[in-house]
Amino acid sequence: MRNAKGNARTIAETEIDSQALTTCAVAPDGKTISLGFTDTSGQQVAVRLPLEQASALAMTMPALIEQALRRQFRDDSLRFTFPLGSWAVEQSPDPGTNIVTLRTPDGFGVCFTMQRQQQNALGEAFSCGCVRRSSFSTH
Repeated sequence: MRNAKGNARTIAETEIDSQALTTCAVAPDGKTISLGFTDTSGQQVAVRLPLEQASALAMTMPALIEQALRRQFRDDSLRFTFPLGSWAVEQSPDPGTNIVTLRTPDGFGVCFTMQRQQQNALGEAFSCGCVRRSSFSTH
């Protein structure tokens, strides 16, 4: 970025070194999510994210956590996993897909839409007891 005189400008970033996550809240209108932290100096800080950014963060975090775990222990085979507490399969509005929800015992959950072809392939992988990997086009 350049200022009016053509000189390069530095964009200042504020870095927060978190000591503890203190609060998580949803705005009454559901449009933003707030994450409260205590930083290493004891200061209370919060980050408010629009729903779209919170969704992008949720999609990004698992890969970042796995990358950090692999770097920390210098082992590319490591995975960051959660114990499965429950699962549910529901019909989605699209007759060709179902909604599959996986939850941990403490309530963390993720919902996936699955096409019939994906459901069949996953069922086969579980029934044969073999290791399989698959990818499907979603569009």
